[in-house]
Amino acid sequence: MTDAGIASDELVRKIGRAVEGGVDLVQLRDKTLSGGRLLDLARSIVQVIDGRAKLVVNERADVALISAAQGVQLGEGALPVAAAREILGDGLLIGRSVHSTELAVQAESDGADFLVVGTMYPTRSHPGLLPAGPGLMSDISARCQVPLIGIGGVVPENVHELIAAGASGVAVITNILAAEDTKAAAERLKDTLVASWSAKINSVDIGSGDG
Repeated sequence: MTDAGIASDELVRKIGRAVEGGVDLVQLRDKTLSGGRLLDLARSIVQVIDGRAKLVVNERADVALISAAQGVQLGEGALPVAAAREILGDGLLIGRSVHSTELAVQAESDGADFLVVGTMYPTRSHPGLLPAGPGLMSDISARCQVPLIGIGGVVPENVHELIAAGASGVAVITNILAAEDTKAAAERLKDTLVASWSAKINSVDIGSGDG
């Protein structure tokens, strides 16, 4: 996820470095920008990504479509998934943020391609919000088939817990964008994800063995 507190040129540079480090999905989220400036920023990100990662734009289906992004990420109070699909067609991704199992099931039924599940852990951006924890991820993964992305207070040290609970990936802001070396921070997170996926697959293989 992007950070509205970073100047656009610097943000684009950091995104390019993060993608070099293994980030494969970027969410552009900046409610402070006008539509025109958001479109310019989205186009710059598409250019720096250069096909190495996907870009989804927070809630602005129009900006996603015009900028050649790969989709949108909808908050719980944003456009309905069906309405976004009418705008974007079948070729682009639609994600939905969810904070309960019931809303996750509904979003999947409505046609969301992936779900962003939060809040997993305490986070400075929402200091008064009680985190749901990996238990929510586990509950949703038991009832939904679409990819799940854990968000909120995610750091390399708790990625394994989220993947074990059913997440396909994680969303971060500070852990990468605030790092002195953006590429190295992304590489560390990606390495942790790969190790967590491998550990989960190996545990499944062992658990399903005959002996």
